[in-house]
Amino acid sequence: MTNLYNRIQGRNLNRLAGLSDGVFAVAMTLLVLDIHVPSVAWIHSEGDLLVALGALGPQGVAYLMSFLTLGIFWAGQQTQPKHMGEGTRDLTWIHLGFLLAITLMPLSTRLLAEFITYRVALAIYWLNIFFPGAMLYWSWAHATRTNLVKADTPEVVRNSICRRILFAQSLYAAGAALCLISTWLSIAVIAGVQLNYAIAPRLGGGRNTKPTSG
Repeated sequence: MTNLYNRIQGRNLNRLAGLSDGVFAVAMTLLVLDIHVPSVAWIHSEGDLLVALGALGPQGVAYLMSFLTLGIFWAGQQTQPKHMGEGTRDLTWIHLGFLLAITLMPLSTRLLAEFITYRVALAIYWLNIFFPGAMLYWSWAHATRTNLVKADTPEVVRNSICRRILFAQSLYAAGAALCLISTWLSIAVIAGVQLNYAIAPRLGGGRNTKPTSG
């Protein structure tokens, strides 16, 4: 009976997509709610307000980076199920692991905003990009191995999804490694990779291939 239940659990991909949309919506909202406006007690003039707003720069940078990251991962996750005929229990739990990493994004974003010049904060933020990317790769590899991918899915699509995840994660890892030189340089490179995949994904694949990871 247990084996039968495990075989029939998690078949509905629409339920998984609905849960994912909700998690991403909450995570994106928490990002902006975590930006704290200057305290009224410390503002006594226009100049004070401008200085205080300038001090919010690291928070703004971290917010924009994380919003792009979440947008890229949301698009990447939504790309996979449309090429699958149905889900499985294992696939569901892989995606739940992916969503676990997504829920941590506001936390790693806040840590980076508060300690933006610290390598440890940057490394933790990179790990929060790496882990969901690894889960998406695992998801597609599992779907391919267990014949969940629709038979009419072109071979070029099957191969491009994993290839783009690997290429994107390689770029993110290279950008994170630059923190050994400068955390700001590292952030600039990571942000550049994010902009490439969010706005004009031309690296690591053709123009018509949708980005699948951040």
